[in-house]
Amino acid sequence: MDKLLLQEIEQCRKEMITLSNKYKLTSEVVVETSRKLDNLLNQYQLRDVSNK
Repeated sequence: MDKLLLQEIEQCRKEMITLSNKYKLTSEVVVETSRKLDNLLNQYQLRDVSNK
C-alpha cells in the first residue's frame, strides 16, 4: 500500500516540476497540483506515524 502511495507522490512531484517550468508558480494548475502533492504527503506522514 505504501509503495503505491510513494509512486503517486513521485508522479505528482514530477508533474508539478514540469508544470512549474511551463507556467507561473501562482497559476491555478500549479497550485492545484501542489495541493494534491501536499495531500499525498500528509497521507504518507499519517501512515508513517500510525505505524510507529
